[in-house]
Amino acid sequence: MAAIETKNLTYTYPGGTKPSISDVSIKVEKGDFVLITGPSGCGKTTLCRCFNGLIPHFYQGELKGETIVSGKDVAKTQTHELAKHVGLVFQNPENQLFALSIEKDVAFGLENLGFPRAEMRERVDWALNLTGIYDLRERSPHEVSGGQQQRVAIAAVLAMQPEIIVLDEPTSFLDPMSAQRIFEVIYGLNKTLGITVVLVEHRLDLTAKYANHIIIMDEGKVCSDGETRTILSSEETRLIGVGIPKATLLYNLLGKEGMRLGSVTPLSSEEMAKILLEVLENR
Repeated sequence: MAAIETKNLTYTYPGGTKPSISDVSIKVEKGDFVLITGPSGCGKTTLCRCFNGLIPHFYQGELKGETIVSGKDVAKTQTHELAKHVGLVFQNPENQLFALSIEKDVAFGLENLGFPRAEMRERVDWALNLTGIYDLRERSPHEVSGGQQQRVAIAAVLAMQPEIIVLDEPTSFLDPMSAQRIFEVIYGLNKTLGITVVLVEHRLDLTAKYANHIIIMDEGKVCSDGETRTILSSEETRLIGVGIPKATLLYNLLGKEGMRLGSVTPLSSEEMAKILLEVLENR
């Protein structure tokens, strides 16, 4: 059973003149780290809202097709039940922060699910430490910076340790170094706990190396869907306007110039440096 599967999914917002997503059929396997990317306005956020039931339970509009998450038909499953299986980190963290302290915001989901107090304390502290905001736990979430708010939103989802975590540009307010640390944490949870990760992100230089599966969207439709290295090395992907990692672009450029660099396409500067060192050593 796939973690997430959509079948011919089409959705139009109330008052919309055309669908935001159209005929989207994808499958995310359990334990996958999936990267969803594409030009702004291509339907990435709308698709994420289908995964946790915001569409159709909160946003009405016109929905066609099916979304199955952890074996449950999203359209027929209440959002509180879906919350036990999938956690969503919004693009704007202020949309999911409302408590008087950061600690209470992180604990909110666990309280609603009835976790014992001792386990709740342990999970909250674990999530706060993972995201580097333990020292801010007594502060109001509305008195800290946008980047710190983003960490709070991520911690609140991580504390619940759902089967699936969906992150919609979760580090847009963070500098590259802070974003890198967050992605390392998410990747670690994917590998050690087997949590399925769906990440919407433009910064492929930072994220492509973590993903085993990539979905590229354009104008509400899926243009490419498959193994990350294969998809990002194709000319069709570059022409869509996706921000291909610079290491991948360099590898392709050198290949066209006749350099023999091996068959594994690099997704990061570290991988590209290793390939170039091997070329120099073999000369």
